[in-house]
Amino acid sequence: MITTVTQKNRVTIPAEIARKLGIKPGYKLDWQAVEGKDEIVVKIIPDRGELARRLCGMGADLAPGRDIIAELDDEREQEDRERMQELGG
Repeated sequence: MITTVTQKNRVTIPAEIARKLGIKPGYKLDWQAVEGKDEIVVKIIPDRGELARRLCGMGADLAPGRDIIAELDDEREQEDRERMQELGG
């Protein structure tokens, strides 16, 4: 698909490509010139909420049956108790 750069260096993403890649208003695009070529690479940077949704649950398959968040909470509570004991509390 071909688009035209406007006077203000703006480019419209063709609707078909935006739909296919899930590009939505608010997403940022990272533009990089390819060294030694007349090419541009554009990477999609979704909003923070979308990134959080994508990350949610990642790694769960690495430790099935474990609640890693609860383990981390327990570890931090233990560290807090040890610090309090060191301080005489």
